[in-house]
Amino acid sequence: MKRKEILDMLQKARAEGYAIPHFNFSGFFELLAVMEVAAELKTPVFAASLPKVTKTYGPKVLRAAVDELAARTGARVYLHLDHTGSVELCKEAVNAGYDSVMIDASRCTLEENISAIKEVAEYAHSRGCAVEGEIGKIKSRGDEGDFQGEDCLVQVGDAVRLAEESGVDYLAAAIGTAHGFYKGKPQIDFERLGQVSAGVSVPLVLHGGTGIPEEDVKKCIKEGIAKVNVGTIIRYTYLDRLQEEIEKQGALTPPVDLIYPSVTDSVKEVVKGWIRTCMSEGKG
Repeated sequence: MKRKEILDMLQKARAEGYAIPHFNFSGFFELLAVMEVAAELKTPVFAASLPKVTKTYGPKVLRAAVDELAARTGARVYLHLDHTGSVELCKEAVNAGYDSVMIDASRCTLEENISAIKEVAEYAHSRGCAVEGEIGKIKSRGDEGDFQGEDCLVQVGDAVRLAEESGVDYLAAAIGTAHGFYKGKPQIDFERLGQVSAGVSVPLVLHGGTGIPEEDVKKCIKEGIAKVNVGTIIRYTYLDRLQEEIEKQGALTPPVDLIYPSVTDSVKEVVKGWIRTCMSEGKG
């Protein structure tokens, strides 16, 4: 039953000029690294599972893992379902005790997007769960679709209408960012972000954090971003360091000896950097 707590946290971040970091995890050790750092730096964070991860482990297993690690570390962590187009998976996550779910119907018409968010919001809100939506199309080649080009940018009027009619709690608005690694410097439309921020009362979310220069992330926060999503660099760091450890120690080494603490320490350094970029250290 964390919805009010999350909304108060994000509105406070927006008002005071920092953002709450969001980290996608694919397995236990990434989750452990995120939660240990959250406790160390005294920051609230979102720990997020994409649909494939959620379905592979099961939402109840992930809920139990976060609860156990929170009890061990003292971290303030909100479990979030990221980027699913499935209303049913959102409801399954809500029933399992997720704190937040994202229904991503951004590839649909505006009316269909509003309808999908509204259905999820009505179900989730009655059970104390917060809901994220998306408007425009975050450039991507992956779970969320294949979106490219300037037509991905959010239209301000669409964002205002969706925020007013859908019941969404916080909103990812497409402003030129992309999921995955960037080719060249991200082309962020700060003017469009400012217009959306001025037009809607709900907190805004920055997707595609990996590869955005720190000064640009902070400029987005200044323009109204209250939550910053980071995923690719977490997964890449984990796998890259794991490959190094396998090559050094050999594939017969017990996996836990390969991963902990060498790999998790590398992931933790990345997480620390993003927390400081979001300026949320000590806000927990």
